[in-house]
Amino acid sequence: VVKIEFNPTVISYGKLLEVFFKSHDPTTLNRQGADQGTRYRSIILYVNGEQKEQAANFVEKLNDSGMKVVTDVVEFNKFYEAEEEHKDYYKENPSAMYCQIVIKPKVDKVREEFSVLLSDD
Repeated sequence: VVKIEFNPTVISYGKLLEVFFKSHDPTTLNRQGADQGTRYRSIILYVNGEQKEQAANFVEKLNDSGMKVVTDVVEFNKFYEAEEEHKDYYKENPSAMYCQIVIKPKVDKVREEFSVLLSDD
């Protein structure tokens, strides 16, 4: 899970949903590529009713288009920080095989499709 804090005057929640759904496969239950288990499920944790409604509507539109989205839309309860060895894993281990095969293609796709949203930070 990634916790995203954002300024809605800079980027909308709807745009974040678009990036989220284009950056992973929301149609496989408890799986992302070869990784399996509930920790690999597609999930959106909302913090208020407006986010819940927007996320649910986004999922509904995708389903109406023929996609079979299994993404859970669940109320945010508590965020657990990752262990130190998992923080910035891709940044610290870019040549690791997992990073090259699994993470890099997703990062490249987001960079290509959403370059106008990205800064150099």
